[in-house]
Order: sequence, then C-alpha cells, then structure tokens
Amino acid sequence: MLESDKQILRINMRDLSVKWEKTPEKWSKLGGRGLTSTIVFEEVPPLAEPLGRHNKLIVAPGIVTGSNAPTSGRLSVGAKSPLTGGIKEANAGGRTPHKLARAGVKALIIEDKPSDNDAWYNIVIRKNDAEIVQANEYHLMGAYKLTKLLWEKYPNKPGIIGSGIAGQLLLKGAGVFGNNIENSDPGRYAGRGGLGAVLGSKKVIAIITDDKEGEVVKAVDEDKFKSASKALREALQGHPVTGKDGGLQNYGTNILMNIINEAGALPTRNWSSGYFEGASKISGEAVHELVDKVKEKFGDEAEGAYAHPCHPGCVIQCSNVVPYEDNGKLHVAPLEYESAWALGANLGIDNLQQVAELNRLCNDLGLDTIETGNALGVAMDAGIIPFGDGEAAIKLLKEVGEGTPLGRIIGSGAVTVGKVYGVTRVAAVKGQSMPAYDPRAIKGIGVTYATGPQGADHTQGYTIAAEILGVKGQVTNPRDINKADLSRAFQETTAFIDSSGYCLFIAFAILDVDEGFKGMVDTVAAMLGENYGVDDVTKLGRNVLNTELEFNRRAGFTKEHDRLPEFMKEEPIAPHNVVWDVPDEELDKVHGGR
Repeated sequence: MLESDKQILRINMRDLSVKWEKTPEKWSKLGGRGLTSTIVFEEVPPLAEPLGRHNKLIVAPGIVTGSNAPTSGRLSVGAKSPLTGGIKEANAGGRTPHKLARAGVKALIIEDKPSDNDAWYNIVIRKNDAEIVQANEYHLMGAYKLTKLLWEKYPNKPGIIGSGIAGQLLLKGAGVFGNNIENSDPGRYAGRGGLGAVLGSKKVIAIITDDKEGEVVKAVDEDKFKSASKALREALQGHPVTGKDGGLQNYGTNILMNIINEAGALPTRNWSSGYFEGASKISGEAVHELVDKVKEKFGDEAEGAYAHPCHPGCVIQCSNVVPYEDNGKLHVAPLEYESAWALGANLGIDNLQQVAELNRLCNDLGLDTIETGNALGVAMDAGIIPFGDGEAAIKLLKEVGEGTPLGRIIGSGAVTVGKVYGVTRVAAVKGQSMPAYDPRAIKGIGVTYATGPQGADHTQGYTIAAEILGVKGQVTNPRDINKADLSRAFQETTAFIDSSGYCLFIAFAILDVDEGFKGMVDTVAAMLGENYGVDDVTKLGRNVLNTELEFNRRAGFTKEHDRLPEFMKEEPIAPHNVVWDVPDEELDKVHGGR
C-alpha cells in the first residue's frame, strides 16, 4: 500500500455515520501535525466552543508511519484546545500509530456530538472498515482496566487510544491515552492541550484499531527509501544520546533530571526555585538502579526495564518500566522526565515510589502529567496540601476520579486552580502549563513557550538541544537573551518532524550527523515521490506554523499573547538569581511581529 492509497475516515457522532473518503489532492502530501492542523484550520470555526458540536478531533499518522523506517511510529492528535482556545496538536507513540496507518487511514476525523447525552461509544477500525459501538459499560472506567478488557475482547493485539475518566468528565487537563506495546500500561499519551476532553465531548470512550488485514506502507521510490532509512538508522545507532547503550537507552528521558538541576533550571516547589535537593532520588539514574535492584532480587519475575521501545520499530528505546520496589511488578510505564519533574521536583516530592504512583494515577484517570503536576503545585502554593507530602498529593489526585468539586478543579489545570484560589505564581502561556525547564535560566526555551502557537510546550521547539546539550559540540549560552532566530529554527524543523511520523528524539542525532538529517528528509521525499532537499525542511515546517498561527489569529490571539507570566519578570530564580528579561521585541521577531 502506498501512502497515496490511504483514505480519510470521517465519523459523525450526531448521526453515527461512518464514511471513507478519497484523500483530497490538497492533503495528499501532508501527514501527522501538518495534516491535523490543516484540517482544523479548514473545518473548525476559529471561535467554536472547544467542547461543542463544531470542534473536531483529528487523528493522523505521520507520512512514514506504518513503514519500516526506524523510529517512525508516531501519531498526531489535533483539535481546537479547550485549555488554550487555540489550535493544538499532541504527539504520541504506542500501538495505534502503525496500526492505523496500515489499516489505510490517512486521517480519522471525529465530528459533531451525539444528541443522546446518556450514550457512550467505542469506535472500532479495521482495514477498509469501521463501526461505532455503544459502550456504556466502559464509561468512567480506569484506563488500566479498560485497556485490559478491550485487549481481551478484540483480537490481534489492537491499538487502543481513549478519553479516560478525566476526558469523559470534560476536564481541561485530560489527554488522549494510548496503550503500550505489551498493553501493560495506558501511558502512551497525546497529553497536552485538553484533547482528551474533546474526545470525551464526542462521547467516545476508546478507539480500537486492528490491522489484521493491513499492509506495510510503501514508498513511491523504494530504493531511495531503503538507502535513506539505512543512513538515518546508522546516525541514530551511532550517536551517544540515541545509540545502543547510549544515554536515552540507559536512563530514558529522565537522564535530564540531574542535568537540568545542575543548570539551575529545574522548576521546584511551584516554580519558586531552579534547584531541587532531592533530584537525584527521582532521576533516570535512580530508576536504572531500581530496575537492576529488583532484577537481582526477583529474577525473571521482575517487570522493571529500561531501553524499552514506546512503539514498534523504535531504535532509540528511551522508555522505561518502573517496578514496585517490594515485589518487582510493573508500577508505571513509562516515567518520563517531564512526569518525574511535574509530579516530583515541582511538588517537592523526592520519593520515587510516590512519584511513580502519581504518574500511574494520571495514566489511569486520563490526565496530562505536566498540566496535572502544575495544578497540584499551585494547589500546594495555595496551602491546600503541603509541599513534599506525597501521600497527600496522591489522595488529592484521587479526587479527580471521584468527581469531587476539588477534584474537578485540579483536573481542569493550573490556570483554573490559580484563579479559584487566588494564586498568581502560575507558570502558563495561553492557558497551558509550562514544562520542566525554567525560562528564567534558559532563555531560548522561554521564547518557544511564549511564541509557539500551541501554548507553553517544549516540543514545539526544543532549544534545550542547543542551550544545554550542545549541537555539533557547541553549547549556546542559555542566558543569552537573543534567541528569536534559534527558537524559530527549532520550531520550523520540529513542525516538519511532527508531520513526518518520526519521533522528535531523532533530532539529537540528525542535528549532529548531516547524513542522518538527509536520510530523514529523503525517506519522507521517497514516500511521497517528491524531490525534497534539506533546505525544504524549513519551508515545509514554516507552512505548518503559518497555518496554526493564522487559525489562532482568527480565534482572537495577538502578539500580546506571546508573553510569559508577570511573576517571572519580577521573581528571581535561585541559584542563579535571574529573571525573565528577554525583551518583547525579541519575541515579536520570531514570527514577524504579527
């Protein structure tokens, strides 16, 4: 099956109709984020209520997803965000991306909402076939139990994504969960922007994809595709960060915990400091040590792991399985850096098992860990529970699933908690909480937070690669305030990668290895039968960004929304005692001062 053979699957939840459509020519060269953002731009009114009838949820595999390219199993989920009020794309791995692509789906468009408020549904997708199945028995069921039951009900180890309890309660902190390769954890999240609530507003509990009759997605130019894939694979496997026995395989993304802490940029106790004294206890190194410890104690019965792939075909393998210390069984998979920070350092919690339990609760409830960790941090600042009290945080988070008023407030995100309790130290842009890098100490990532069209989101333009980790061995001064060009370049490249179907973490290798970058571009070009060159990455990424920025402009956003919170300009962060001092003029340069 060629990429051009895939179709648009349009599901209308008002009349419960299923329609397969030939992909329009104007969408034929798009995939992933490029496609989700384009469909949102063309079909969703900019002023639509995000949880209303006229918003749409789009699910699109990337251009190379479903092929045999290395580390290519990514999926984009897009909609108008209930958290920001603007356009949103969230990216995830897991089982669904490959299966959806191999079932012949270019994009799944879920539109409108049922008139029957008491009915809940699952969507089941097979090759050239889809059905909507009433599924009230799964309503408000935890994601661990739900994925287990659906795995048993549907054969061929299906991909499962869903809205979760939080999404079904229409809470703005809800992500779209996905099952992992073994179906042991629903922790593969398109987490940001409240997109789980959009799916819940459509009365959809789960989307089950079976690719039993599916086909590997082939390139138009198979010879070019194979040689380019080889070049990319060699770059990934030979790089010290992404390669075999490299930093990510041994310690996962949480290798960053100690690195960012030493840089004085680890947000601690609701962004009141940049250094956490307990960081090493919840770091990737601590997880590695725990996995080795339980393996030694419980042998083959131990379920902990590092070097775990988040989707089929992943060669980076930066995921992990955190075990319970007392029995060696799976506690949560994965515990990423962002989650360990949000539910650990940001709350002053240095107990690894408590952090893992908070992460497991988020997975089970359908909550974005970044938004939830920030919400809990604001709640601690408000005096609801003390900083550092892991048991109190676990108890409070459980209230989200119980649907208590306080639980609904926490599940609605940090900005909501701040407004309800009068807390002004809320680290958010356009309504979305900041991830695990304090922009007062690392200016470039702050420029991305401020100017990215999707709210505070590090994955829109990961300048940390240049500012902390170094590209081609050169580290850009993290406290240099002239970062508009750097952020723009990362935002444009990222938009291309998000559209391709590759994992964003290939950036570590392709930015260092020119042959790897060319291999990435050539696989996309070969898949589509195009003649893209390396220089086209910027142009194609810019097209995606311009589409997103124009949607936001029509939704009422201006350059004045591209700003960081006031408190960051006034409250110095220890240990460097720096404030956010990037001038507005620098921010306005990123996208031309719109």
